[in-house]
Amino acid sequence: MRLFIAEKPTLGRAIADALPKPHKKGDGFIETAQGDMVTWCIGHLLEQAEPDAYDAAFKQWRMEHLPIIPAQWQLVAKPKTKTQLTVIKRLIKQADCVVNAGDPDREGQLLVDEVIDFLGYPKTKPVQRCLISDLNPPAVRRALDKLRDNKEFVPLAVSALARSRADWLYGINMTRAYTLLGRKAGCSELLSVGRVQTPLLGLVVRRDLEIEAFVPKPFYEVLAHLLTDGNERFTAKWLPSEACLPWQDEEGRVLNRALADKVVSRINGQPAQVESVEEQARKQGAPLPYNLSSLQIDAAKRFGMDAKRVLDICQSLYERHKLITYPRSDSRYLPTDHFKRAEQVRGAIAATAPTLAKAVAEADGKIRSKAWNDSKVDAHHAIIPTEKQGNPATLGADEAKIYSLVARQYLLQFYPPFEYNDSKVLLRIAGGLFQAKARRILKAGWKALLGVEEDDDEEKAGTLPALKEGEQLLCERGELLEKMTQPPKSFTDATLLAAMTGIARYVQDPEIRKTLRDTDGLGTEATRAGIIDLLFRRSFLVRQGKSIKATPTGRALVQALPATATTPDMTALWEQHLGQIAERHGSYQQFMGPLTEQLNGLIEGARQDSGASFSALPKEAPGASKRRFTKRKSPATSGAGGAPRKSTGKRPARSKAA
Repeated sequence: MRLFIAEKPTLGRAIADALPKPHKKGDGFIETAQGDMVTWCIGHLLEQAEPDAYDAAFKQWRMEHLPIIPAQWQLVAKPKTKTQLTVIKRLIKQADCVVNAGDPDREGQLLVDEVIDFLGYPKTKPVQRCLISDLNPPAVRRALDKLRDNKEFVPLAVSALARSRADWLYGINMTRAYTLLGRKAGCSELLSVGRVQTPLLGLVVRRDLEIEAFVPKPFYEVLAHLLTDGNERFTAKWLPSEACLPWQDEEGRVLNRALADKVVSRINGQPAQVESVEEQARKQGAPLPYNLSSLQIDAAKRFGMDAKRVLDICQSLYERHKLITYPRSDSRYLPTDHFKRAEQVRGAIAATAPTLAKAVAEADGKIRSKAWNDSKVDAHHAIIPTEKQGNPATLGADEAKIYSLVARQYLLQFYPPFEYNDSKVLLRIAGGLFQAKARRILKAGWKALLGVEEDDDEEKAGTLPALKEGEQLLCERGELLEKMTQPPKSFTDATLLAAMTGIARYVQDPEIRKTLRDTDGLGTEATRAGIIDLLFRRSFLVRQGKSIKATPTGRALVQALPATATTPDMTALWEQHLGQIAERHGSYQQFMGPLTEQLNGLIEGARQDSGASFSALPKEAPGASKRRFTKRKSPATSGAGGAPRKSTGKRPARSKAA
C-alpha cells in the first residue's frame, strides 16, 4: 500500500481524483480502488516545543535564563490538529511506501518529512516525493507519473529545519531579552524581535529619518535650444566639466546659480558643433513570467493591493478555482516540456479572461522565449495559468485582476521583442559640452500588450534631426532650469517588497553586498507577505495613504537595538547559507554553530544594558490591552518571538522567519 501524505486537504483530494476509482472516503483519508491511501496534513501538524518543555523554570521570562538553547530539540503535536495526526499515525503503520506530497518548496518538504519521522516510519522503507504545482487532474496525473526518491530532497528539508530552529533561537531569546529591558524602563509592551521582521522595520525607520532630516537645495540645469540649417529644432542638456566639480553635489548636480547663469549667457546665439552621433538598434525580450514577489510588486503598483492580499487571492485561484499554478514560487522559469501544452493554456486564458482574447489571438505560438529553461527549474516553476477554462462569472473582482495579470505576463512569452533605436548626440557650444538623447520605437513587440502608463522604463519616445559629425548648428538661446532636490520617498507596498527582494542595495558591507546580489533577498517568497503583515499587526508599522511608516514604538525599538539586529546584513547572510544547504554546498552545523556564538554575544550585550534606551518607548500603545509575558503560543504561530495569535494552519508557520 502506498500512502500519499498531502500538505492540505485540497491537495489530498486532487491527488485522490487522479487515482483509480471507486474511492472509499474515511475520516481524514481516501482509499483508492487499487488500495492506495491518500491522507493529508492541515498545514503544520507539529510545532517547536515551548521553552518550558525543556525546563519548567523557562515559563517565567528572566534574563538569567538567556540564551535558551535546547540540547535536544523537541516537536509537539498541535492541539487543534492532533486528531488528523492520529489518522496518519494509524495509516503509516500499514504503508509499504510513503509519498511526500508537501508543497513544492523547502517548507512543504519539511512539513511532511517531520511528520513521517515523528511517527516513527522505518528508515528502511521507501519514501517518494511528488511535486505538484497545478491542482487540475491532468497536471496531477503527470506529477504522479514522475515520482522521485525523497532522498533527493533531504538538503531542502535540512535547510528548512535549520531556518526553523534558528528563527526559534533568535526570536525567543531576543524578544525575551528586549521585552525584559523594556520592562526595566516601565514599558509594558511586548517588544518582539526577529531576524527578518526587525531588519525590515529598520529599513522603514531609517527611510523615515532620512526624510525628516532632508533639507531641500536648489540645483540648476542648462538647456541649449538648437536650430539646424534645415530649420529643425531640438534641445540639448549641458554636461558640466570636471572644472565644475567644486560647485556640484555627489550626484553631479550644479548647486551654484551664477555658474549656470554664466553658461546660459555664454551660449546665447553661438555656433554649435556636432562632436559625435551615435545611433544603436536595440532589441528587448519579454519579461519572464511571475514569481510571487514580482507578481506582488506589480499588483501593488497597478491595483494598490498589499502583499498579503495578493497572496490570499493567489491561494484562492490555485486551490479553489484551480486556475493558476503553485503561487509561493520563487522561480520565473518554466520546464521545456510545458511548451507542448502552451496552446491549451492560451485557450484557457481566452475563455477565463475575455479581455485578453485578442492578445491570445495575436500571440505567436512558435515563439519560445527564454522562460523555458530546465536548468533553472527544480521543485517549482513560474506562476502561470493552468489549462483549466474558468467561468469569469465565478471570479471576484480582485481574483479576475490577479488572474489577468498572471495570464498577460504568460502571453508576453509569445510576442516578438520590443525593437527601438537609441540616439545620442554630443555637441560643443562655447567650449561647453551638451547632450541630446532620443528613442525611436521600431516595433512595439510584446510592449503592445502593456498600456503606456505601465511602461515605467521607456524613455520619452522621440526623434532627433539627421545630424553628422562636424556639422555646424546654431544655439538660438540658453535656458536656465531651477529645480529642487527631493527627499527619498517613503516606502510603499511595492517598494518595500522590492527592497526585500533586492536587499543587497541596503547592505552596508561592500563584500557582503557583492556576495548577496544573486541571492533571494530578505525572507522568502513564502514569508514576505506574512512578515510585512506581522509588523502592521504588532503596531510597528502604519499606513499613511500609500506610504508605509514606522510608529513611535517601532522607531524606538530599532534605535534601542544593536545595529546587527536592525540591518539586513545578518539575515541576508542567513538566507545565503540556507540556500547553500539546500544546494548541498553547506551543512546544518556550519550554519548553526556560528549562529549560536553570535546569539550568545547579542544576549550578553542586552544583559549589560541598563534599559535606559527604552525610556522613550510608550508605556503602553494606544488602545492596546496588557500583554502577558509568561505563557506564549508556539513560535510556529507567533512569528518567532511575538504575541500570541490565532493559528490558521501552515501559513503563519511560514511567517515565523520574522
